[in-house]
Amino acid sequence: MNHFGKPPSGPSANTVDWSDPKLQSLLSKTEGWSLDNRGVSEPVPCELHVGWGAGTGRPGSLVHEQPGVLVVVSQAIIPNGEQVRVDRFQHGGLRSTWGAVVDSREGRREGDRSRGLQVYWVHTR
Repeated sequence: MNHFGKPPSGPSANTVDWSDPKLQSLLSKTEGWSLDNRGVSEPVPCELHVGWGAGTGRPGSLVHEQPGVLVVVSQAIIPNGEQVRVDRFQHGGLRSTWGAVVDSREGRREGDRSRGLQVYWVHTR
């Protein structure tokens, strides 16, 4: 809607003809594409401790970190909503971060699939 409360109309309405052969040709070129947002940083070995009273850690790799979010890869099966502690060595000491798994999926990279890896998004506290 525009600032007068009317829906857009006319040539500026940006209607898409999905059956247009040019558009179909473009879309067919992208069929096998997938996004990989891990970047180029080196994975950091870590241990995942699942649940509040977790004792034994499960091996994993921290592949991305930004304020409030960790992305980790592991063969462990961790349900969404589960509390986890991610331990890793950093600057000569052990660093632990607590959070909850908010999303997960199977790894899409060739090496991930062959090793049965899962990708987890952890919102940290």
